[in-house]
Amino acid sequence: MRILNTLFTVTTLAFGASAAAHAVVRTELGATESALGATEMYRLQVPNESAATSATTQVRMLLPAGFVLSRTLQAPGWKRTFEKDAAGKITAVVWTGRIEPQEIARFYFQGANPKEAAQLTWKVYQKYADNTVTAWDDANKDFPASSTTVK
Repeated sequence: MRILNTLFTVTTLAFGASAAAHAVVRTELGATESALGATEMYRLQVPNESAATSATTQVRMLLPAGFVLSRTLQAPGWKRTFEKDAAGKITAVVWTGRIEPQEIARFYFQGANPKEAAQLTWKVYQKYADNTVTAWDDANKDFPASSTTVK
């Protein structure tokens, strides 16, 4: 029994910490892989990790090259806007609302994967009420961007 308790504790610490930390994009079912050319529903999970206990007020996600956004699911209490390039293609989604300290928000969106093998890197910028921004974009190893393998 002691061995089972130890394994449970180690598993909870290993998976619980990673699941509760960082801005992470996964398929709706939680996978880190998706099929070539598939229309996939994704979820962006954003915890409030502010060291200053400031609320998150904005989440901005850049869309990776090759991914074409088709729709988003309305997140209650949040306003959603799009950023577009000169050709009118959506390049980023911006959600404005509030995630209090110790809370997590999920944003769902759907789109078409590239038709060729790719690593989709989801760069996310989390802005807080105190105007600080956490860049989940691989610029700092402590703030990794989430990624999806398309194959």
